[in-house]
Formats: sequence, structure tokens, C-alpha cells
Amino acid sequence: MNTAPALNELLARPDVWRGGQLAGAEIPSLSSGFPVLDEELPGHGWPRGNLTEILVDGVGLGECSLLLPALAASAKTREENAWALLVAPPYGFNGPAWSAAGVDPARLVIVSSPRQRDALWATEQALSSGAFGIVLCWARHADAPVTRRLQVALAGSKTLAFLFRPLRARTESSAASLRLMLSAGPHGTLGVDLLKRRGPPCSRTLYLDVSRPLAGYENRRQGRENSERVERGEYHGPVVARAASAASSARSLRALAVA
Repeated sequence: MNTAPALNELLARPDVWRGGQLAGAEIPSLSSGFPVLDEELPGHGWPRGNLTEILVDGVGLGECSLLLPALAASAKTREENAWALLVAPPYGFNGPAWSAAGVDPARLVIVSSPRQRDALWATEQALSSGAFGIVLCWARHADAPVTRRLQVALAGSKTLAFLFRPLRARTESSAASLRLMLSAGPHGTLGVDLLKRRGPPCSRTLYLDVSRPLAGYENRRQGRENSERVERGEYHGPVVARAASAASSARSLRALAVA
């Protein structure tokens, strides 16, 4: 019996890959906007129809700046599901800042819930509906069964799904096909470690020079406010607030919800 054709067909499936190389089958994806990162991602971009986990402590490190190219690209498509969904973002939404970054607020939906259970339920329902092109969810606690349900809800869709979890989740099991850990890099860069991907381990940390249009918007807004306070004689500090690094950006962007 000749089993070669059957084996070749099996290896051509997008959910099957050899352990020593990146998944070689055609994987639906969208470029991350960072060539150095795309080179390390199976499909050379963010995977569609698969869950991506981003592990990061706190907010403002650059976690949303990492996704801005994908958010902006998704907003420019004419597909019916070119909507973006934010579930349980940790801080309030600043529409003008996101608009300046290329994201259309008119096609952005935000779900806020004080209960983690409800937020994850809303995320699962949104993924199952296929109504959104990209979904971002912030979860303090999401065990393996939860990530499995999210992955199953995504199966066969073109949706980009990102689940933000704290760094302590690094040692926990997850059904996500892609897991990234973020850290502050040198000279204001964003450090990205690939903890899990469809392929061999990535032993190096990627340092990305992420643009921070949201931080720039906040600096300009703060500068205008300070100038007005100076004119009224109410402020005697620096007129312009500047974020010197990723760490300082995290402290200055709390009003923006994201960095």
C-alpha cells in the first residue's frame, strides 16, 4: 500500500506541522507590521482563527501599540466583519487617541464587565458569532478549559483574537496556538519572547521599535493643559510631559487605557 499521498495530505493541513520547523502549510494570517516578528510567526503574521495569548503585567508597556498595525489594517478592510471588539479593557477609552492611530472608533465595540466570568462569556460569544474581525480581551484569570473554549469558538473563522493575561500565567497550560511574553526593552523598545508557536522554540528575545501614537497624543494633550494652567497661574512645573521609556509610558498612560 502506498501511504505517501495520504501522508503528504496530512502534512499539508494547517493544524499539522513538523516539530523542527515552522508550520509550513498556508496559514491564514495578517502581518503584525513588524518584519522581525513576522519572520518568527507561522504564516508570517498574526494567525486568523487561532487564539493568541499576550502575557504582560500591568498596562502601558506597549501591548496595544504592538497590535495597532493589525487594528488599523482590520479597520480599513471592506469586509462585513471589519469590526473590533475590546472586552474588559483595564482603563477608559480615549477615542481621539485611537482615531489618530488609524483605528476607526465608529467600528469599535467596547464591553465592560466587573465580573471576569461575564467578560470571558462575552468574548466566547463574540468569537462564535464571527461578527468581528479582531477581538481583544483582558483576563486576570483564564484556565485551560476557558482557553480551549475560546479556541474552539474561533475554529474556521477569519477573526484575530488576543487574550491578555498576567505573567504568572506563563507556567499554566493553554490551548492558545501562539503565546507571547512582553517586557520593557532597551531604549524604549518592546521586548517580545515567543513562549509557544507551531514550530521549534524561539530562543531569542525580539526587540521591537513600536510607535506610540497614543503616548504622543497624551503628551500633546497634557502639554496643552499645562500651558493653559500656566497662563492662569495655576501650574509651575514642566510645560510638556514626555515619556522617556516604556516603563515611564506605563505610568503616564493610565487615562488612555492602553499604550
